[in-house]
Amino acid sequence: MRLERREFTVPLTRPLRTARGDITAREGVIVRLTDGRRTGIGEATPLPGWTESLAECHEALDRTEQALAEGPGAALAVADSPAARHAFSLALADLRASRAGIPLYRYLGGDAPVMQVPVNATVGDAPPEETARRAGDAVTNGFECVKVKVGARPVDVDAARIQAVRDAVGPGAELRADANGAWTRDAAERAFAQFEHAGVSFVEQPLPADDLAGHAALRGGSVGVAVDETLAAHSVESVLDAGAADVLILKPMALGGVDRARDAVLSARSAGLTPVVTTTIDAVVARTAAVHLAASLPAAPPCGLATADWIEADLTADPAPVSDGVAHVPQLPGNGTTGAWAL
Repeated sequence: MRLERREFTVPLTRPLRTARGDITAREGVIVRLTDGRRTGIGEATPLPGWTESLAECHEALDRTEQALAEGPGAALAVADSPAARHAFSLALADLRASRAGIPLYRYLGGDAPVMQVPVNATVGDAPPEETARRAGDAVTNGFECVKVKVGARPVDVDAARIQAVRDAVGPGAELRADANGAWTRDAAERAFAQFEHAGVSFVEQPLPADDLAGHAALRGGSVGVAVDETLAAHSVESVLDAGAADVLILKPMALGGVDRARDAVLSARSAGLTPVVTTTIDAVVARTAAVHLAASLPAAPPCGLATADWIEADLTADPAPVSDGVAHVPQLPGNGTTGAWAL
């Protein structure tokens, strides 16, 4: 087998805010794995705070390429940083699924054809009337689940925004909130009490990432606790052992590949938790693979996969477009993104 790689940069339609500052473009590496007859494509798009740096990613891919002479298993063993491993493991899975003549989601373990997976719409931080309008528009456009960003305003204001959204979307839409770790324990308790009246299903990352005990203490009411950033600091097993979540927000790029993410999904379900697949605002190769991951799961809940609108100019045409509140699942062999190599 032979491994090749190319760097890429895709501009964003709006800045992505992270703990280390705003990001205006996503930089990464496309890898191509060939066996002489078939080709697999993978993507490494590091994100500060979640994965290794781009330089560290290249170092890991150097080791992976050198070890490939001993076989793909040896190469996987030295792909020891999340984004690099995501790239190589995805290229290998894409190649093997193509060789088997099946779409990636079937290769990952899906046991039946799946044409689409539900996705949530995300509504950013805005005053109550504007937040409600955006959420109402999303439901009108077919989304059955809306996630509202909270935590940047006082709890009472966020509670008013959440109630305005509920009034706009009606009782049938699922309503989620995402605080990005902004609250203290006291603020989170007050928010949960007020959000209960609006029927919020869960709040994503209500507390800072390291506060496993605080997340565990918040559980038990009708509003669930989801962790996201926590999984960049703690393993899935640690979160389960601490009883710190009802929902796990799983990002394949941060977990080191769709194969590892699927293992995490199965662990979560075995423990009675709900897994929600999302992305780190990746380019088309990784985003499509996340759609395949969700499609490999029986009765996947709405996932955070409607992220293509963050990318101003992607690597190739999107084989898993979102419309009417669902992501359409590619049915061709493999991941369906071989065109990304021709950038």
